[in-house]
Amino acid sequence: MRDDHGTPGERPVTEGGVYDVTITDIGERGDGIGKIDGLVIIVPDVNPGETVKVRITRVEKKVAFGRKA
Repeated sequence: MRDDHGTPGERPVTEGGVYDVTITDIGERGDGIGKIDGLVIIVPDVNPGETVKVRITRVEKKVAFGRKA
């Protein structure tokens, strides 16, 4: 059996996981933008400069979405 842990393309977050995210910007739709290990995290109802606990709700190829935990 092949162990795929750590393979290229693996995301630094998982759905349902809770992570500390520092919001660095606001997107064009008004959601907060932060990053975890280079992966963009989109979080509504936050402000730039905040560090918030975020529960990841969806993970895509280049972006993940979450809500304040």
